[in-house]
Formats: sequence, structure tokens, C-alpha cells
Amino acid sequence: MQVLVVIVSATLTVFLIVSIIVLVKIIQVLNDIKRIIKKTEHIADQAEAVVNFFQNSAVPVAIVKLISNIIQSFKSKKSRK
Repeated sequence: MQVLVVIVSATLTVFLIVSIIVLVKIIQVLNDIKRIIKKTEHIADQAEAVVNFFQNSAVPVAIVKLISNIIQSFKSKKSRK
């Protein structure tokens, strides 16, 4: 009878130790995932800021390009005459 109690208590002790180790590792993995998600959100915010910058600067650049093309076409017409 005592042998059975010793075997059961040893099994429960091993199970408890393994459970604690697994729980600690799961918490570490969850913390790593949380850190990765924060970095990903930060990168997405930066990408959104870059897109907004280029969207805001695209119109002035297009106008300057249009004016440059008009000036070059007038210069080329004058040089032909």
C-alpha cells in the first residue's frame, strides 16, 4: 500500500514540475508574441505615414512635371524656328 502511495506522489510531483515548466515557457512565448505584435504595429504606422507623405507630395510634383514639360515643348518649338 505504501509503495502505491509513493509511486502516485512521485508521479504527481513530476507532473507538477513539468506543468510549471510548460506554463513558464507558454508565458515567455506569449510575451515574445506581444513584443512582435507591437513592433509590427509600429512598422505599419510608419508605412502609413510614408504613404500619406507621398500622397500629399504627389500632386505638387505632378504640377511641376507638367510645367516642366510645357516649358520644354516651347523651348523645342523655338529652337526649330
